[in-house]
Amino acid sequence: MNVLIVAEQQGGTLRKASLNAVGAGLALAQKTGGELHLALLGSGLDKAAEDLKAYGGKVLHVLDAPELKDPLAEPFSQAIAALAKAVNATWIGAAATAIGKDVLPRVAARMGAGMATDVLGFEGSAEKIVLRRPMWAGNVFAEVEITTLVKVFTVRTTEFPAAAKAATAAEVKKEAPQLAGKPKARFVSFKAIQSARPELTEAKVVISGGRGTKGDFKPVENLADEMHAAVGASRAAVDAGWVPNDLQVGQTGKVVAPELYIAAGISGAIQHLAGMKGSKVIVAVNTNAEAAIFQVADYGLVGDLFKVLPELTAAVKAGK
Repeated sequence: MNVLIVAEQQGGTLRKASLNAVGAGLALAQKTGGELHLALLGSGLDKAAEDLKAYGGKVLHVLDAPELKDPLAEPFSQAIAALAKAVNATWIGAAATAIGKDVLPRVAARMGAGMATDVLGFEGSAEKIVLRRPMWAGNVFAEVEITTLVKVFTVRTTEFPAAAKAATAAEVKKEAPQLAGKPKARFVSFKAIQSARPELTEAKVVISGGRGTKGDFKPVENLADEMHAAVGASRAAVDAGWVPNDLQVGQTGKVVAPELYIAAGISGAIQHLAGMKGSKVIVAVNTNAEAAIFQVADYGLVGDLFKVLPELTAAVKAGK
């Protein structure tokens, strides 16, 4: 039972989440006893393909075409479904990113396949593989089995270690994507938010602010800049219009699992915890000693963030 993992690239550069998806694919291929195939779609993929092939797999299929320059779900799903059939893949997976969540369900629909999202792990053997996934904002974990011949899934990248470079590189095959007709949707524009700070989902350190900031994110931002960290926010802060929604961490935002997560002025609603409780070390700062965030924090400080964060910023600066 072959496994096909769809990797992602942006501007010709391989995305970090892809390596976690490849790690999941390697683990699954060991259980199925099949081959691991990788797919990379887009235009101008030479550099990304060169980087990706080092992480192993049987074959890296590079679908490089002008029609795939922009990540539109319709042509991407067509190309992936056709490739999956060609390599006899019974498992098709990708990272649970914005693109993965957009494209993979359409692949499943095209192939009449069952699908599981946000998979946290694989149990069992080739005869019966059970997928573990969260429900109810991560308060319940379900064990599910996909009974269709072809199975599609996305993985929560924070739960799988990134693949390490393999002893043998994958064979690279450049192939023309199989596309039928002109897509009904068209790409209009992409407005990237420019920031000197690390990408939220890829940062080793994340400093997040919530309702307790009262709209003043300066203490959060100053500490983040001193620690070369990404800035995050709770839904309350985003809904209030204090920060843009691309900074939201939580069930309806981004899922992060950095080495260090500092939550300042965040009460710890279930929806927020679902997006960050996989962090290795969690530090909470809140004036309310009964705040739910302290239940998941490794270190907690009952105090005013407007006093604590500047002191912490000064201490970090002095320690350099």
